Amino acid sequence: MASKGEFVYYAPIPSDPTHTQPQQTIVVLAPYRPNPNYRRRRRLLLCLSITASLLLLSTAIFFLFPSDPTLQLVRLKLNHVRVNSSPRPTLDLSFSLTIRVRNRDLFSLNYDSLRVTVGYRARELGFVSSDGGRVRARGSSYVNATLVLDGLEVIHDVFYLLEDLARGVIPFDTDTEVEGTLGLFFFKIPIKAKASCEVYVNINSQTIVRQDCCPE
Repeated sequence: MASKGEFVYYAPIPSDPTHTQPQQTIVVLAPYRPNPNYRRRRRLLLCLSITASLLLLSTAIFFLFPSDPTLQLVRLKLNHVRVNSSPRPTLDLSFSLTIRVRNRDLFSLNYDSLRVTVGYRARELGFVSSDGGRVRARGSSYVNATLVLDGLEVIHDVFYLLEDLARGVIPFDTDTEVEGTLGLFFFKIPIKAKASCEVYVNINSQTIVRQDCCPE
């Protein structure tokens, strides 16, 4: 028995003797440190995605960007040549021309006109024009035309012409120009192409023996 003035500790009596106190569990988490390899892989995947997107965009621009059509003189037939000496030196010429128009784009090409100018030794002899047409995507179209020149004065070049006739090969200068539109989805893009050629025609076989062209 405690003496007077001595402190005595008394525990409270539980209301329910069968009740047990719940156990408390404390979980201590260590600070999260990301794996450096994961960061590296993530950066690599991001760089690869950006590179692939740029490549796809560049490829789409390369194939969809409109380009001018190419022109080629595939046939120049000299139908007849006649030199008139009276009353002054003149020349009668007749040409049959075949022009190839090639569309390199993925969309169809509608050309409004095609014009071919024929010259001899830097002098224009005449020109012929053709109506419009349509060239399918990645396709070609052939345009035929006939150029007739009567009474052409050749005073300055008559000696060169006689020399070329004796050799059997005549050099001609041709300028071919085409204008049209390219249908790109809902847009109409104007297209213009021009090519200058130096053509050597064999008057015996009526064939082109050599052709040097330069697109402009």
